[in-house]
Amino acid sequence: MLLNIYLKELKDSFRDRRTLLLTVFLPLFMMSGLVFFYENMVSGGEGESYALAVDTSISRELSEIFSGFENIELVKSDNPRKAVEEGEALAAMIVSTDFIQSIDEGTEAEITLIGDSFSQNSSNLMNAATNALTAYEKEVTSERLRAEGTDLAIIQPFTIKQQEVSDDEGSIFLLSFLVPLILAISIGVGTAPSAADLFAGEKEKKTMEALLMTPVKRSTLMLSKWLTIASVGVITGLVTLIVLTVEISLFTENLKKAVSFGENVYQIVGISLLLTVVYAVFIASLQMITSILGKTVKEAGSYSAPIMMLAAFPGMFITNVGLNELTFKHFAIPILNLFSQFKELLMGVVDYQHIAITIGSNLVIMIIIFMIGRVLFLKDKWVMN
Repeated sequence: MLLNIYLKELKDSFRDRRTLLLTVFLPLFMMSGLVFFYENMVSGGEGESYALAVDTSISRELSEIFSGFENIELVKSDNPRKAVEEGEALAAMIVSTDFIQSIDEGTEAEITLIGDSFSQNSSNLMNAATNALTAYEKEVTSERLRAEGTDLAIIQPFTIKQQEVSDDEGSIFLLSFLVPLILAISIGVGTAPSAADLFAGEKEKKTMEALLMTPVKRSTLMLSKWLTIASVGVITGLVTLIVLTVEISLFTENLKKAVSFGENVYQIVGISLLLTVVYAVFIASLQMITSILGKTVKEAGSYSAPIMMLAAFPGMFITNVGLNELTFKHFAIPILNLFSQFKELLMGVVDYQHIAITIGSNLVIMIIIFMIGRVLFLKDKWVMN
């Protein structure tokens, strides 16, 4: 009986265009957009050139300072500042006509860079121009010291090298935020229509009373509806992961380099799928509660909206936490543990103790929520009105 009711409810759910749209197409479009956005962000503007407005009277010597920077394109203008304001260039460089002469004579010289710090491209250009001018400054300083017979080691007693723990730290960092965020949102949004229809929808259409008059136990009826919501969530999560995997492997370079798990690849894939199922079951329980409490589909949707919004907050807390800073609480708190666990997995770390804490905590809280929903469903006050 349970299986028959479950299959019927599942079939009815996928007849709904909203469910099909939010289960399949929404993850496809959301994941595609964010994957390509983050790929472009990680690439750091490789292969792009930025227009730097300079005065038409700029000297050849000054132009040669930027000759080694392929991403800086000098655009001559009678009014460099105006060129930036009108969008002809991303930044401008204003230099006095006697700049090179002042350098040669050892007198003070000044360069002014004009740009928009709120624009990513303009900031990139100003940083690149500053690097070029800094390199030129060091070259001038070195020549002056050589001319005076001074050892260059005096002004540079040591060098500083900064390295990341992983060569692809930036890419992995973005993925560790991207994957659980979209997975959580997709499952939450994908299960919402089915959850609302299966309980609140029945009450709104006045068909719940007829269902309760059948010889089927309320517990069986509730369990079949809960399994339907969980199944929709699992399918949504799997579609999301498949889309992510295909697009990263086929359409990206930097993100693809970051996702290299070596010998742990099959373990990580299997654990990711297991986490998706556990999270979908957890969200299904929450969505079921909101639908039981709601008298109409619209009201149930209003109750479930905060659940989907909650998915974004854990990412903010986990963003600035290093892999070696993760503690028990990061894996014991639902939703937060999804971000924490994927952060480890995407770093190639498989910690079975953390996995057990994550799955165990989600299942325990899911059972508690399910029992609360069962108590509510057994009372006519919540299912008949």
